[in-house]
Amino acid sequence: MTVRRLKTYTGAQGYVYQYYFVGKRPALPDDPEAPATEFVFDVTSDRKLTYAVSVFLSDKTREAWSQAHGRPLNEAEQYAAVKLRLFRAFDELEDVKTHGRRLTIDSALLEEALTSLGVD
Repeated sequence: MTVRRLKTYTGAQGYVYQYYFVGKRPALPDDPEAPATEFVFDVTSDRKLTYAVSVFLSDKTREAWSQAHGRPLNEAEQYAAVKLRLFRAFDELEDVKTHGRRLTIDSALLEEALTSLGVD
């Protein structure tokens, strides 16, 4: 049995979210975001209802970053960018459950996230 680390994040909208990382997988072939890696988190803001939030990092976005920086993104850097995208949704969306279940990272967001972490 896997022990998951439940983490807490207070969003700018005033909601306190609890979340944990479930895992990652290639996006399904018929998914509109494919080809991509789908990172899945279980999230709750009321401790009663837990729902999945998927963050998609497309192969195209990842490859564009690698071309611009002359090296591939490692696993930790990808996860860090994905987690920052999740936090951005917590900060910006009034209702993550309704409007934030499928999040994407475009090239600008990836660059912004990694730059904020000092990754070059």
